[in-house]
Amino acid sequence: MVNNVNTNPGALIALQNLTSVTQRLEETQRRVSTGLEVSSAKDNPALFSLAQKQRAELGSIESVQQGLRIGVSTVDVALAAAESISDILVEMRALAVQASDASLSAAERTLVQDQYVELADQIDRLVDTAEIGGRNLLANSAPNMTVVAGPDGGTTITVDAQDLSLAGTNLTIDGDGSDLGTAAGATTEISDIETSIDNVSNAIAALGAGGNALELQNTILTRVSDALEISIGNLVDADLARESSRLQALQVQQQLAIQTLSIANAAPNAILALFA
Repeated sequence: MVNNVNTNPGALIALQNLTSVTQRLEETQRRVSTGLEVSSAKDNPALFSLAQKQRAELGSIESVQQGLRIGVSTVDVALAAAESISDILVEMRALAVQASDASLSAAERTLVQDQYVELADQIDRLVDTAEIGGRNLLANSAPNMTVVAGPDGGTTITVDAQDLSLAGTNLTIDGDGSDLGTAAGATTEISDIETSIDNVSNAIAALGAGGNALELQNTILTRVSDALEISIGNLVDADLARESSRLQALQVQQQLAIQTLSIANAAPNAILALFA
């Protein structure tokens, strides 16, 4: 090897090694700090692209689940009101049976009618308050509720509205209590109430089925979401235990490379001894 002061091959080689070790150390530190092995397209274009597609699908699922949860809440509110209406109809039937007694005095019949009308008014109040987010599945002429159920936007679940207002066809009762003015009218009203009870029971069953469908779809999407998160992690997450060991090794290599470069830089000083 030629000894000279213009070119220091040993220092150049040591510098190349130090640069290489430093680059690998910086990459390892990035993985440790971010927890990601692939954090940008420069790290691995194919895996980064695939992970981005799965992230997009995951985001869509989260939006769909939010809509499903709102739908479930809407159905739950409607169910609570419908069940209360069913209970009220049971009370109204008891009053109608009482009014079918021909021996009631006029004052007693009026009292029964007043109680009956109050219960009918309560039904309308329940229907009016069975609303959430501008949706009411029990109102007169209420539209059906259609909820997006898949990340592609093409899958939907429809829950049919159930008109339980006094103006609708499901409740066949006399809202003003006039039928209870006579024993014969009260007997007819009993039949109408029983029909209404059956209709409300069918409405409750339909709402319950719709609510179950929404909750089941939400559960399925939660499982899909979990699987996607695991898949994304498998693609881009770093093995921090391995990276920790690698970090320590590279730190030692960097220190040795610095010392080697220092020794190589000092080598030309030996030439001075030739001219002493």
